[in-house]
This record gives sequence, C-alpha cells and structure tokens, in this order.
Amino acid sequence: MGEKAFITPAVLRWARESARITVEQAAARAGVGVQKINEWEEGMDRPTIRQAKILAEAYKRPLALFMLPAPPRDFTPLRDFRRKNAVALTTGSIFIIRELQEKQAWTRDWYEEEGQEPLPFVGRFSMQDSPEVVAADLLKELDIHPPYYAHPMKEWVAKAEAKGIFISRTSFISSHLKLNSDEFQGFAIADALAPFIFINSEDWDASQLFTLVHELVHIWIAQSGISNEIGPESARDEQIDPVERFCNQAAAAALMPEGWMKNLPSSVFASADTVYQQARQCGISSFALLVRARSLDIVTETKYGQLKKEADQAFLAYQLKEEKKKANLKDREGGPNPYRLRANRNGLQFSRLVLDAFRGGFIQPTQASNLLNTPINHFPKLEAYVYP
Repeated sequence: MGEKAFITPAVLRWARESARITVEQAAARAGVGVQKINEWEEGMDRPTIRQAKILAEAYKRPLALFMLPAPPRDFTPLRDFRRKNAVALTTGSIFIIRELQEKQAWTRDWYEEEGQEPLPFVGRFSMQDSPEVVAADLLKELDIHPPYYAHPMKEWVAKAEAKGIFISRTSFISSHLKLNSDEFQGFAIADALAPFIFINSEDWDASQLFTLVHELVHIWIAQSGISNEIGPESARDEQIDPVERFCNQAAAAALMPEGWMKNLPSSVFASADTVYQQARQCGISSFALLVRARSLDIVTETKYGQLKKEADQAFLAYQLKEEKKKANLKDREGGPNPYRLRANRNGLQFSRLVLDAFRGGFIQPTQASNLLNTPINHFPKLEAYVYP
C-alpha cells in the first residue's frame, strides 16, 4: 500500500461538494468503494498520496489544498440571473466559472502591479438609463457599425478584446465534461481593470453573438453574473430578472439599430427565406430579426405570427441538418485543432498576456502552464493560433 496523504477530512469533503461531484462519482474516479470516500471525509482513514492526487485532479484543486487545516475562502459566487427554477449548475459549469475567476483574479493582480488605469466604460451606465442609449454608446466605444459584417462574431470579439475585455469561448472542460447551454449561455465579470466574458459555444452561432453583446451590456452597467435567458424574445418577459431584460433590450438595439431597422425595404419581410437572408448578413437569427421588427411595429402581429411559423419550420430542418453534419464529423478522424480550441477557451487577449509575461521572464513556467491549460513544451503550437 502506498504512503498515506495527510489530508484534512473537512477540506476533502468541501472540495468534492464545491465541485458538484457525488460520492459515487468520486469513488469511481479514485477506484474505491463509496464507503472508503466517506471514511476519508469523516477522518476514519486517509487516502494514499496517489489517490489524493487523483481526487485533486477530479476536483480541479491543487493537492496542497487538501492539507490546509480548514476549507479556504473560495471565490465569491457570481450572481445567478437565471430563472428561479433553472437547473442546478453541474460540475462542468462550476469548473469553467472557477477557471475564469482564477484567470480574472490573476489578470487583475497583474494590472494592479503594472499601474493599469481603470476602463472608463465599465459601469458607465446603470439600469436607470435607456437600453437604446447604452447600445449606442457600446457601438461607439467599440467602433462597430452594424449590421453588416464579413465575420460577425470574429469582428465583435476582436473589437471588444482591443478595448481590454477578455473573452473566452468553449463547449467543454474535458472529454467527459461537456457544457450544456440549457444550464447557462454565458457570464460576465464586470471588473474595471480586467472585465471577463465567457460564451458557451455549445449554443448556436447566432445565439452566441447575441450572448456576447448581452454580456457586454452587463459590463457597461457593471452587473456581474450568470445568464441563461438571452434573446430578444425575452426582453418583455416579466418572469425574467430585470437585469436580463435590460441587457436583452440593449443587445437587440446594438445588433439591430432602430434607424437601420426602419429603413429596411418591405421585401425583407416577404417570406421566411428573405428574413433569413437578411438575418444571416447581420450574424443574428431570423427569430431575433422578427422580434425586433415586431417590437418596432415594422410588421403586424399577424405577419409576425406567419413568418415566425415559417421560420420555426425552417429552423427545425436546419437543426436536423446540423446534427447529421456533427455526426458525420464524429465518424471522421481528426477534428478541430486542439490548440485552436484552447486559444478560444483561454481567449486571445489573455493568452497573449500570459505568454508575453512568460517569455519576458516575469512568471514561472508552472504558473504559465496552469493559466493556459497547456504544457510548456506545447507553447509554440498554441502561439501559432494566438499570434496571427
């Protein structure tokens, strides 16, 4: 039997529970029975060093944490803007939130030491302001001119990062920990020195762009939190948190400015197909365009209902097509480059900050590796996607 680890039972239990991992799941990862996990957490026995390392990896905590005399003070939970009956956040969601909080805390400390000035747009407005005014300021600050883009998401991300906003996108933590957009679509950490945004890329492309702009509004009104009621259709839903309604209204106004909407030719709303073609140019969904048009009285309720029904049918066909495409990709060898995925997960802005600090000799290799989820000897492969 291997050497026993001097763990603190209460800390071991706290680490498991804070990761939303059941006793049964922990036992399976450690290769022991459920009773043995209970014995370790109650202080009746201790795991071996090897078993403790396995649990540390499963809980996404450093092994040394298990040796603390008491559970440490963890990151303050982000405010949950989701509906009261929303599904509980599972392990994958907890891990990505914690990961971004760790990156944000490191970035903030780094900027404080460098004497970085606060970003003027963080908290520039509040819920007392007009969503249209906030949307206009957001577009002006980022120098974005909707609604036509060559690559909508790419342009919005690049402009936001250029202003000092860190953006991360992924749909998984590991091969066995996927993120579910039913749990949350995104979250924002509205910090004046280092604002961070996360986008759940498990969602549809058009939904991701709306989520990004929604979370940018969270930054503009300094409201950190987790979101899952994102979309123009929920802008007037009284069951949704007022902050979410406000951010949805401002996001819709930013992506589909009123002046542009009212200048659209009537032929745009002739059929679901013409609506789709226009929406695609803007990087949004047909539904988003229809909802915005109805809210501005550009189309009647009857016309809206007719076009929405047609669009819903077209979207169902699109979903089936996409699911078949994904299934075909799984059957093939290869797939997306892992370093491109890692660059998206870390965010280009954050990756460059850490790599520059590492290459400049300001941070240790182990810390740089942990921050970027990448072994040091693989940094050149990551840099190929971080530095165009």
